[in-house]
Amino acid sequence: MTGAAVPGGAVSGPTARIAAVGDIHLAPDAAGRYRPAFQRLGGLADLLLLAGDLTRHGTVAEARTVAAEVAGLDVPVIAVLGNHDHHDGCPGEVAEVLREEGGVTVLEGTTARVSVDGMRVGVAGTKGFGGGFAGRCGSEFGEDEMKAFVRYSRSLADGLRTALADLDDCDLRIALTHFSPVPDTLAGEPPEIYPFLGSYLLAEAIDGGRADLAVHGHAHAGTEHGMTAGGVPVRNVAQPVVKHAFALYELHPAGTAGC
Repeated sequence: MTGAAVPGGAVSGPTARIAAVGDIHLAPDAAGRYRPAFQRLGGLADLLLLAGDLTRHGTVAEARTVAAEVAGLDVPVIAVLGNHDHHDGCPGEVAEVLREEGGVTVLEGTTARVSVDGMRVGVAGTKGFGGGFAGRCGSEFGEDEMKAFVRYSRSLADGLRTALADLDDCDLRIALTHFSPVPDTLAGEPPEIYPFLGSYLLAEAIDGGRADLAVHGHAHAGTEHGMTAGGVPVRNVAQPVVKHAFALYELHPAGTAGC
């Protein structure tokens, strides 16, 4: 599988080249599927973002497959986990394997900083969760189970907001999630499942944190391009959507190009 480069606009000055993909769903029987493309990243990108659902069922063996896929690359690798990575009940162990064996920075309400072309690029990440979008969303009302559902979604969005605020020293800020912050990038999915694919709370955090780009996965039948109400470009990089080993975007401090 090869990478897909999205040409940038005619913008001079410092540039951050962002490679991103989610929903690669690796297991031992697919070992090496993305490795050849990832090994080319040193000449194409400045960092690789992994937008969750890196494994099929969230097992440690699958996490080791993912770690081997990205270990020793020429670019930093920053990831969030997805719902599949939680399925076996050991997301902490999955994250530890990715860190220890793959050199991956795994985020959950936390941040990473990368020096790129004289700039500091900050990434704030969370898995995120569902709940729906403005006018068609769950609320903290009624049964305890519904309250817990929405509170969990809100807590992860709040963690993203806090993490983005911590990146005030950065020239560029990227929000990395698994669940979608906007319905735009869900177009193509059945509308009935939108509430299980993302939450407007993530978009509010992204706008409040003044991100320059938001990247997510999860919606396999969705659409690549979207935007928050505050004008932040959103990109769905689920592998079935970008149809390559990664998508490539360019970011500039004065705004976005090539997104």
